[in-house]
Amino acid sequence: MSGFVRIGANKNAMPLIERYIFKMASVSFLAALGGLTGVIWVTQALKDFDLLTTKGQSLLIFLFATGLVIPSLLMIIAPIALFAAILFTLNKLNGDSELIVMSAAGLSPGRLLRPFTALMLIVAFLVGGMSLWLMPASFAQLRNLFSQVRTDFLSRVVREGQFSSLDRGFIFHYRERGPGGALLGIFMQDRRDPARISTYIAESGVTIANGAENYLVLEKGSIQRQAAGGRDPVIVVFERYAIDLAQFGSGSETAPLKPRERATLALLNPDPLDAYAQANQGLMRAELHDRIVNPLYAIAFGLIAFAALAQARTTRQGRGLALLGAIAAVVCVRGLGFGAAALVARHSWAVAMLYTCPLASMGVAIAYAFQGRSLLIRLKRQAHSMAD
Repeated sequence: MSGFVRIGANKNAMPLIERYIFKMASVSFLAALGGLTGVIWVTQALKDFDLLTTKGQSLLIFLFATGLVIPSLLMIIAPIALFAAILFTLNKLNGDSELIVMSAAGLSPGRLLRPFTALMLIVAFLVGGMSLWLMPASFAQLRNLFSQVRTDFLSRVVREGQFSSLDRGFIFHYRERGPGGALLGIFMQDRRDPARISTYIAESGVTIANGAENYLVLEKGSIQRQAAGGRDPVIVVFERYAIDLAQFGSGSETAPLKPRERATLALLNPDPLDAYAQANQGLMRAELHDRIVNPLYAIAFGLIAFAALAQARTTRQGRGLALLGAIAAVVCVRGLGFGAAALVARHSWAVAMLYTCPLASMGVAIAYAFQGRSLLIRLKRQAHSMAD
């Protein structure tokens, strides 16, 4: 303890205390971030385990696909991990009586806040990078990856001589595999639309990729289409026919890009010819402002944790109540933020509410951390003077 008193007496040595606090908080943050991300990533990876079992993909593709969701996880988890790290650091400093010694040595609340502020800004920058750039890029890449998986599923998993169901009502069969990976003796039947049943027969076929799109190109065959209620089918003979492999899935690969899959610049300047963007301007607006406001929650959560436990206390009860209050405040602020984001999708005037949630919580936390502490000290002094 005497070491902290000497440090406090020397103003030039004060950054040493700040580095000590920053290091402790940073290590705690990385531990919380890694632990929470790992647990949630494992649960997400288990949902995509069918890439290995039923889709016949390699372990590398599986890890790559599940790893693409990590930026979206970090964007949500990082502010929570920062909140937990600051609570842990302040509680440890107080439990070891270091916070009391620092306060007695002249460490002001502003000085105590400085290392935590540096960590808050770093985390806010990290969340901003994830939210504005890496998260939409990862979702777009994930979309392309699943499109490629469709092609791999057709060429790797479907066995020669077997009838396989690629989708409910879509049957695929080929006799054998030829040179260069070509499929020979192809038969396909699409019964997904009972009003229009299509049957494809071809001598051979090969899968090709055109950017993010993948096709099965059939050679020398025919298409037989049978309409509901029709007596005679319509037969079309072809020399070469291309089928989009995206139709084998749920159709999400051919659907327009979702707001979360679009780059931030595309949300700022939507294409006037994009029918989906023009029809869903509310969703685009909500996604854009939600990305911008996300980094503010890192600072807000950090300030709430600081305001709750920055004051040195000697009773466990006081720390416990402050801890519960901080957790309740974070849950309330984040819940209001989610509610405001939902309103922004419907009403443009709600954009102000989206920014008010974290900014107002910052102001209240700073006011409580500094003015609230002074008020408590004055009340205690008045109580002592009245008792005397």
